Amino acid sequence: MLAGNNHRPVLLQAALQGLAVRPGGVYVDGTYGRGGHSREILARLGPTGRLIAIDRDPEAVTAAQVEWMDDRRFAIYRGAFSMLERIAQQTDMAGRVNGVLLDLGVSSTQLDDPRRGFSFLHNGPLDMRMDPDTGESLAEWLNRAAENEIADAIYQFGEERFAKRIARAIVAARATALITTTVRLATIVSAAIPTRERNRHPATRTFQALRIFINRELDELSACLDQCLRILTPGGRLAVISFHSLEDRLVKRFIRTHSREAPPDPRAPWLRSTTVPLLRAIGKAVHPGAAEIAANARARSAVLRVAERLT
Repeated sequence: MLAGNNHRPVLLQAALQGLAVRPGGVYVDGTYGRGGHSREILARLGPTGRLIAIDRDPEAVTAAQVEWMDDRRFAIYRGAFSMLERIAQQTDMAGRVNGVLLDLGVSSTQLDDPRRGFSFLHNGPLDMRMDPDTGESLAEWLNRAAENEIADAIYQFGEERFAKRIARAIVAARATALITTTVRLATIVSAAIPTRERNRHPATRTFQALRIFINRELDELSACLDQCLRILTPGGRLAVISFHSLEDRLVKRFIRTHSREAPPDPRAPWLRSTTVPLLRAIGKAVHPGAAEIAANARARSAVLRVAERLT
């Protein structure tokens, strides 16, 4: 979801090709952002087509309502994409959806807004909530959590090998003064890490990990993927763009699991499984090319996977 209003959305053409948009189809953009993918889907829909969009961010929802207020083919709902099935049922679209697009992570608009607290490059309040009206901010959690909880979050979601050192430094620093800004947290993290990776800020993994943790992003993704199986019509497509190895692994495992027949019962191996695959993978994982990365460096870690609902 990284590209903002001044950039083309990441892997746009590959995502649209994966969705195979039909003029009269029903589609869900589970991560509206600033509408880059939605605009292109709507451009391919005819008068009977429909696009349902979802986003946690109230600013994204407001922008969408203003832009598409006169387009009856479009509707946007505020909430996490784990609300997908509930929204599909409310709109009488469950089992009729021809395509679901998930563009994970944060948008450039969110990253570049100091008020949101996502980036160590801009000093601002340490918030990081995709929905600033729901749950506790990162600052609230970080200033009360136990050292082992902080270390676990940084290691599990950031794969940061210095997680324990960072957590120890955070706890020591907050004993002097509460950690409430992005720059202070980045300074603490940087000082705690003894080595440097080329072309990577030392706080990158920690900020990414804490954002994923505070927004429960992997739990949301897992719940949404399961719901896609129930709302897609046979032949419907699921397209997921991820920016983190943990997200991509989860998506890859989900598609692989549901693309196979269930293994035989070890108690009766001679009996053939009655469970049929629900999905088939469409092509291989797609990565941005050199030209796209040159135009938008934030796209470099993007991966697109596409699957089709079979029955």
